[in-house]
Amino acid sequence: MMRIFRNKEIRLLFLFQSVLLLAFLSFHVLFEENTVLILALYGAASMMFYLYFTKRRYQKIDLLTKEVDQVLFQDQFTPISQYEEGELSILRTQIHKMNLKLQENQSALQKEKVHLVESLQDISHQVRTPLTTLFLLAERLKEEDLPAHRRRSLLQEEVRHLRQIDWLIGSLLKMAKLDADTAVFEEKNVQVEELLLKALDPLRIPLELRNQEVVLHLEPGASFLGDLSWSAEAVTNLLKNAMEHMEPGKKIIVEARENVLFTEVVQKDEGPGIPEEDLPHLFERFYKGKNAKENSVGIGLALSRMILTKQKGTLKAENALEGGAKFTLRIYKS
Repeated sequence: MMRIFRNKEIRLLFLFQSVLLLAFLSFHVLFEENTVLILALYGAASMMFYLYFTKRRYQKIDLLTKEVDQVLFQDQFTPISQYEEGELSILRTQIHKMNLKLQENQSALQKEKVHLVESLQDISHQVRTPLTTLFLLAERLKEEDLPAHRRRSLLQEEVRHLRQIDWLIGSLLKMAKLDADTAVFEEKNVQVEELLLKALDPLRIPLELRNQEVVLHLEPGASFLGDLSWSAEAVTNLLKNAMEHMEPGKKIIVEARENVLFTEVVQKDEGPGIPEEDLPHLFERFYKGKNAKENSVGIGLALSRMILTKQKGTLKAENALEGGAKFTLRIYKS
């Protein structure tokens, strides 16, 4: 019952009615012979006060309705006005909160649309380049008088571009899954040694052809809770990046250790290092650094960081003091 007095209008109406009643009771005592007239005046005054306060309440409801209409039909996120006490003002406050939430959602949706457009433009550009090359190679292969050795060379080049497109599409699908939070990550004990051996598997032949070596210095038993397959994908991209930026005959050194807070994997290479202007942008999608190779698409490192972030991990890039690039991977314990 007392909640009704939270409304300022009700309190004022009650006060006026009480004062009015006391006033007319006093008149009744003084002018008892005019009882009917006093009652009529009291009734008229009460009705006037009631109509006045009712009109004020409906004016506020009308104002609130117009403000809601602006939100619904004009996309104008103007603040809801007139903060006062009472149930109507509580409703106004809740609508104002909804107003702000809608504004935030609209802003986030607009950013997502811009990001989607930019991503599609980048994807289109990245796929168009090898596709254009494939069309040119196909035209050359149509030549009947093409020497056999030249035909083999063009076919090898065609296969290389097809593999590049296949890798690009596969990586983009993985990134889309991570963005949409539909990727499933297992939480199992992962041995760092097993992780690195799995990550190295797809790179063994390219490393051998380049006469490059990966040296492992691993703390025995180092492990973490995570997903082996996804983590191997992240580490493979790091190793591939180092391999492609090193000269033949160079080494990649990988160290691993575990403590009570996290498991750490540090990768160093004997390449030229990372230009200072590239460091702040290294993990951005489709970013190509100063020393990027011709066939680089700029998503490998971005994908690696996304995978590690999903597993409560971090990935940091810097230049080692002794030269070369250094990547520090940490996966924190729960």
